[in-house]
Amino acid sequence: MKRANLIALLTLMLITFKVQAQQQLLPPLVSVTGVGEVKVQPTEVLVSLGVETREKTLDAARKETDKKAAAIINYLKKNGVDAKDIQTSFVTVQPVYSRGEYGITTPDMYMAIKTMTVKIKKLDKYDELLSGLYEVGANRVDGIHFQVSDMEKYKAEARKKAVANAKQKATLLTNELGAKVGRVYAINETTSGGGPRPLYKMAMQESAAADMGGGPSIAGGEVVITSQVDVSFIIE
Repeated sequence: MKRANLIALLTLMLITFKVQAQQQLLPPLVSVTGVGEVKVQPTEVLVSLGVETREKTLDAARKETDKKAAAIINYLKKNGVDAKDIQTSFVTVQPVYSRGEYGITTPDMYMAIKTMTVKIKKLDKYDELLSGLYEVGANRVDGIHFQVSDMEKYKAEARKKAVANAKQKATLLTNELGAKVGRVYAINETTSGGGPRPLYKMAMQESAAADMGGGPSIAGGEVVITSQVDVSFIIE
């Protein structure tokens, strides 16, 4: 047998021996997944809104859009929205051609769009702000997202609940077998996309909408913060 082949064989045997030895040295374990959930009322809402204009020339479309966007920003600032909570998110200017006519090189008009993301921290002012925004030129709302301002606090609370849930599951399992839960052998927080970061899922559950006779036009529902932990305990 050639020396290289012999070395490769010995290396493979050594690796196999180490893996088997590690498996034999593992203590008896109970492995469980704990889930913790915290439900809170949203304290703020992110609104994606903007301006869309169509004009005969590119310059006219751009200027009209910029004018209305500036009016929107000024209106928001005058009504208590901080400048840091207003962020331009999308800008485009493009030609618009007639449909169904082949070979046209001159556009019928130009379309300009500018959108921004606005954080509204007073939910009771949402309807009033939106009405004013329509009046100063906003003509599109692309979406809203409810959230809480002190998210880290609720993440920690959800994590604590997840760990307690894991301990409870492990205790129930081992008690059924007449054993006891010992110290923690391994613990890990997982994410849906992989990696070492903890998993925090946010979902908006909408509450019943206001009646047709009036009242708020949005229902914030609840923000749900979820933490998941995988824990292995030594069985005593």
